[in-house]
Amino acid sequence: MRTSIATVCLSGTLEEKMLACAKAGFDGIEIFEQDLLVSPMSPEEVKAMAARLGLSLDLFQPFRDFEGVTEMQLQANLHRAEAKFQLMNRLGMDLMLLCSNVATASIDDDELFVQQLRQLSDLAAKYGVRIAYEALAWGKYVNTYQRSWQIVQRVDRQNVGLCLDSFHILSRGDDPAQIAQIPGEKIFFVQLADAPVLSMDILSWSRHYRLFPGQGGFALDDFMVQLVRSGYAGIVSLEIFNDVFRQSNVERTAIDGLRSLKWLQSKTAALLPAGDQHTDLALDALPGAQEATAFDFAEIRTEDPEHVAGMLAQLGFSFKGQHRRKPVQLWCSGEARIIINSQRSRGVEAAVSGFGVQVPNPVAGGARGAALLATKVPRQQTHNEQDLPGFLAPDDTEVFFSSRSNTRNWESEFSDAGPAAPEAGQPAIAGIDHINLAQPWQSFDESVLFYSSVLNLAMLPGTEVPSPMGLVRSQVLRTADSSVRLALNIVPQGLEKAIERHHEYPEHVALRTGDIVELARAARSRGMEFLPVPANYYQDLAARFDLDGQLLATLQKLNLLYDRDEQGEFLHFYTKTIGNMFFEVVERRAGYDGYGAPNAPVRLAAQFESNRWSKN
Repeated sequence: MRTSIATVCLSGTLEEKMLACAKAGFDGIEIFEQDLLVSPMSPEEVKAMAARLGLSLDLFQPFRDFEGVTEMQLQANLHRAEAKFQLMNRLGMDLMLLCSNVATASIDDDELFVQQLRQLSDLAAKYGVRIAYEALAWGKYVNTYQRSWQIVQRVDRQNVGLCLDSFHILSRGDDPAQIAQIPGEKIFFVQLADAPVLSMDILSWSRHYRLFPGQGGFALDDFMVQLVRSGYAGIVSLEIFNDVFRQSNVERTAIDGLRSLKWLQSKTAALLPAGDQHTDLALDALPGAQEATAFDFAEIRTEDPEHVAGMLAQLGFSFKGQHRRKPVQLWCSGEARIIINSQRSRGVEAAVSGFGVQVPNPVAGGARGAALLATKVPRQQTHNEQDLPGFLAPDDTEVFFSSRSNTRNWESEFSDAGPAAPEAGQPAIAGIDHINLAQPWQSFDESVLFYSSVLNLAMLPGTEVPSPMGLVRSQVLRTADSSVRLALNIVPQGLEKAIERHHEYPEHVALRTGDIVELARAARSRGMEFLPVPANYYQDLAARFDLDGQLLATLQKLNLLYDRDEQGEFLHFYTKTIGNMFFEVVERRAGYDGYGAPNAPVRLAAQFESNRWSKN
C-alpha cells in the first residue's frame, strides 16, 4: 500500500517536513498550500527536492468554496483555479483536492453543482489535472460522501473523482459500508484520521483533535475494509489537524504517523476473510502480534541502589544476586522480579527505566517492533547471556520481550538465582500487578499507539483525575486477561521539568499480594514508611461504604486505601517516593478489576504535600 502524509500534520518548515517524511519511510506527501506559500523554495525547487528524497507529490490541497455560487462568483473561482493549476504544473502535480463549499454557496441545487464542476473539470483537463471532490462534514450543502458521490457520477468526467476522508465520514456517525459500492477507480484519494470520541462541534473537533490511526476511538479498520472491497488501489494518506503535533519533534511525529499506517494495514488484513479477492490495495501484514502473559521484570535505575534495595527488603523481597559483569542487582518475591540498575545513572536518585514482558515468541515480538519502526535498545551482551529483544518507548522506557516459559534463563547471569521465598510465616508479594508511567504531554498519543501496536495491548476508556499540579489524563492499556497492565498518565503541560527537579510527578510499580494487611504490618515492622493518608479520607470512606469498624480502624492505622465495585474489593497502599518513583502494593478481592481510581486524587495530593514539606 502506498503511503502519504499531509504536510499540515507536522511542525517545521516545508523542507524540514519533507526530510522527516522521507526519513520515516513515506512514499509521498500532500502539499498543503499554506506550507508552500510561506516557503522560500520555488515550486521547481520543491519538485526537485521531492525527487532527490524519493517522495512523490501526491495531492495539492485545499481548493475551497467553488460550487453552488452565482455566475459572477463562478468566473472568479475559475480564474483562481487556473492559477492553481499552473502552479501544480510547476510542481509536477496532477491531483487537486476540492472541498465542498462551506462559505460562499448560496444555491442548493445538484444540477448547478454538476454544471459548475464540469466547467472546472474542462479547465483542469487543459493542464492535465484531476479533481478529487471531498464532502466536508460541515459543508453548507454537500456534507456526506453519499451526496458527493452522486454529484461526481452526474459530472461524468474522467478527471473528476472522490476524495474520501475518514474523519468527515465517521465524525458524523455515517456508515462507511456504501464505500464498498463505489468503483475503486473513481476514488481518487483517501485520507485517514482518528479522533477521540468527543461531544462538540465538528469543525473545532476536526481542527484541533484529530489523531493518527489507533490513537482515538474511530473504527478505522472497518472503514479500510470497505475501501478494500471497493477495489481502490491508490494512495492512503494521513491528514491530521492537531495542535500538539504541530509543536512536536517533526521526525518523531512522521515516524509515529507511518507506524499508525503499518498497524492499521495489518489490522485490516486480519479482518478480511481468507481468500478475499479484493487485494488491489496490497495491505502489508505485520509479524504476528504476541500476547503477553505476564510481566517478566521491572527495572529501576538509580545511582544509589541501597536506598531502593532497602525498600524492597522491607516489602519482603529477597536479594538474589549481583550481575556477573554489570552493576545490576536482582530482587525477587514470588513471580515479581525487580532489577536495580546503576549503569548510566549518574544524578538519577531513582526512576522506573524499563520492564520486560513474557510472550510466546520473543523473536517474533522483536520482529514486530522493528516492523513498527520502534527504536532498538542499545544493549550489549556476551555470548553466554540471553538476548532479550528490546525497544525504546516514546518516553524512553526500555521494553523487552522474553520467553513465557517458567524458566527465566537470564536469571543465571546473576551470582545466586535460586528460588525466592518469603520469611517463614510472612505474606509475600506474588507478582507485578501493573506499571504506571508518566508521559510528557507532547508524546502521550505517540506512547498510546506504541504500546498498543508493539505490545498488542488494548485501550480502556480514558479518565481524568484532579491533582494539585493540574488535571491528570490517564489511559490504561492491558492484555485481554489483564496479566499485563500499563497506566499512562499525561504530565500537565509545564511540569515536564518539574519531574526532574522536584519529583512532583512520580511513576510507580504496583505489586500484587494476597494479604495486604499482614504484609503492611510486616513491612512496617521492618521500618517502612508509607505515604500518609489524611484522616478526612477515612471519614469519607465510612460515609461511602458500610465498613466494619475494626476494618476501618485497621485501614487508617496502616494508611491503606479502599475501593469496592459490583465485582469485589480493592485494598492498596503506597510507599514513600524515592527520586521519581515509588511502589504501590495492591490486593484484589473477588473480581475487582480496576485501579482504585476514586483514591487517585488522594494519593496525588498526599504526595504533593509530602514532597513539598521534604523540600522545605
